[in-house]
Amino acid sequence: MAFATLRFTSLIAALLASSMSLAAPAMPASSPAPAPASSTAACPAILQHTFNRLQDEAPQNLCQYAGKVILVVNTASYCGFTSQYEGLEALYASYQAKGLVVLGFPSNDFGKQEPGSNKEIADFCFNTYAVKFPMFSKSVVSGPEANALYVQLARETGTTPKWNFYKYLIDRNGRVVDSYNSLTKPQSKRLVSDIEKLL
Repeated sequence: MAFATLRFTSLIAALLASSMSLAAPAMPASSPAPAPASSTAACPAILQHTFNRLQDEAPQNLCQYAGKVILVVNTASYCGFTSQYEGLEALYASYQAKGLVVLGFPSNDFGKQEPGSNKEIADFCFNTYAVKFPMFSKSVVSGPEANALYVQLARETGTTPKWNFYKYLIDRNGRVVDSYNSLTKPQSKRLVSDIEKLL
């Protein structure tokens, strides 16, 4: 009797084990994990450059501005157009939240009107015009020694800066859409209208 009971118990256990294995779907031996989605926007070629920040000369990759509308301006501290700093800062403050960034590139190319050191330029910009938009170390923006960004801007537009406070407008996709001479004030209807269309 005990033997029969033992056989019956073993049979029940075997049936239970068999039914459990049938109920549980077989897992594949190795299922590849899904590739993580990239959250970093592609950086257009026009922004694939690194420049030192004016204030502390820390390297800054321009790809951090990918996806923004960008106004690039070559600046000088002792120029008849230097007061445009005020308008550029106002433009930046007004449209920054919507995606505009102004990038300033001090240069001594025209009339030797930016003779100071990076620290002197930074102090002047902040103390005189309360400039908060990104500014970069003094560099060459015209001629054979122009920095890499300005070489590309000239190639894409067919024009180089003719004087201080020359401006280039870049859309969110990294396309250079227009350039503006030094006489074009930051608050000019044409420039503001072009910026608003891109935002």
